[in-house]
Amino acid sequence: MGMPSMPELLVVLAIVVLLFGAKKIPDLAQGMGKGIKNFKKAMREEEAEEAKIEEEKKTAEKTAEQTNVEDHTKA
Repeated sequence: MGMPSMPELLVVLAIVVLLFGAKKIPDLAQGMGKGIKNFKKAMREEEAEEAKIEEEKKTAEKTAEQTNVEDHTKA
């Protein structure tokens, strides 16, 4: 299943124009653009949150490791 050919794209475009009207298409495109932008923003925020949690885990492990070393040197 490859890319649609030019005639297929024209048919799809004609159907979209018939369903929504030529004046609504820019509004639909703008809405889709905003949706994609919000989705990408949410993905970046999620990745940043995961990175922050991972960094906190590493810091906690390092602190626990240092505490264990100090306890063993005192004993």
